[in-house]
Amino acid sequence: MIKQTTENLSFLTNLKKLPMSASNVKCLLTTKAFKEELFKQINEASQRIYLAALYLEADEAGAEVLDALYAAKLRSPELDIVICIDFHRAQRGLIGAVKGGNTNTTWYQSVAKLKGSGVKIVGLPVKRKELFGVQHLKGFIFDDVVFYSGASINNIYLHQQDRYRFDRYWLIAEKALADTMVNYLQQVIVESEAVVELNAPVVPKFNEIKKDHKNLSRQLKISGYKFDSVKTEGLAIRPITGIGSSKNILNQIIRSIFKSTEQELILFTPYFNLPAVLGRDITALLKRKIKITIVVGDKTANDFYIPEDKPFKTIAALPYLYEVNLRKFAKKHHTSILQGHLKIHLWKHETNSFHLKGVYSDHRHSLLTGHNLNPRAWRLDLENGLLIDDPHKELASLMDEELDNILIHTRLINDYKEIDDLRTYPDKVKQLISRLRRIKADKIVKGII
Repeated sequence: MIKQTTENLSFLTNLKKLPMSASNVKCLLTTKAFKEELFKQINEASQRIYLAALYLEADEAGAEVLDALYAAKLRSPELDIVICIDFHRAQRGLIGAVKGGNTNTTWYQSVAKLKGSGVKIVGLPVKRKELFGVQHLKGFIFDDVVFYSGASINNIYLHQQDRYRFDRYWLIAEKALADTMVNYLQQVIVESEAVVELNAPVVPKFNEIKKDHKNLSRQLKISGYKFDSVKTEGLAIRPITGIGSSKNILNQIIRSIFKSTEQELILFTPYFNLPAVLGRDITALLKRKIKITIVVGDKTANDFYIPEDKPFKTIAALPYLYEVNLRKFAKKHHTSILQGHLKIHLWKHETNSFHLKGVYSDHRHSLLTGHNLNPRAWRLDLENGLLIDDPHKELASLMDEELDNILIHTRLINDYKEIDDLRTYPDKVKQLISRLRRIKADKIVKGII
């Protein structure tokens, strides 16, 4: 076991990385600070703005951001502005919305018709259907600054109204990192014939780009961030992409962070549905008496949670399915919980939601990512992340400050019985979960959520 730990630590240490300075790194702690910084960066950018997110929503916050981008282009005509989002997600309404109505894409087109073509919004079709994989790259680049968050752009992520969706917000002012991430977006995505401009007058249907999509699929699997590494024994960072199979480099790095841990591993995930291999890795760590802290959203802090006094929709069962997983996991590791080796924190703050992702090991390796640590992210979605290697613990105080802030609104689980079980669920949820189990469809569902 010591040999395995050493081998994985050696793998992480020897990865190509870019040196970075601790003085160029900043962590924001609130959604309001995120929004303020986002507009500050838009207003100050003079060369390039590249935004990668799952979606840019047609709501008040989305409109405010898009207006700010067009205004920035008007001030600085040479400014290169690209927004990269998911092709399929942009062409449907919100879950539960009436089909055939206006979509994000029709909104982009109407804005472009009024304001011109200064802002390029491109849609990346990772798979032929959204169900089988989405564009889940994250990161906003403003000139030489990388503003990394798992957030997309809409009202709740930007705390536009009363509710917010909590995420992580890291600012890294390193030109080489910004160049690397922009080059990938330009060369692999924007230049692909399968990636289309969603604010063009006519947006092709997927069937019209099927042949080009095959080439794109191949490129996404073999391409990644390319950069010239500089040997350093100090603070360094590596940008990573990954798609499909447990063998992609991002998934390999996640497992190596787990398996190299010698003291404490900290996980953030909004949806508790671990891939089987990560579940086994956690079991192995607990057998070695490694401390593990898991911060996960309470079911009421899930994106899909619907209060019991509101009309029921099938999608509302998802938070309960995740909780079923969590209770089963906690029961399996009940002894580790009692011994203090496993700490599970449930995040809940009023009616707000939780969207944090990431891994932190031994105050050394930290992964900033949009990866949900679930089977879908593991096998289907196009993901990315920033691996920070901090051998001298230069960022430890920032990491601790972020963790302390996250834990403010959490409840520590001292016994698996403190987690609700099926008997306490609303009748319609109980019926749906029971039916899924009866026809053995629950395992299939867990593989795609």
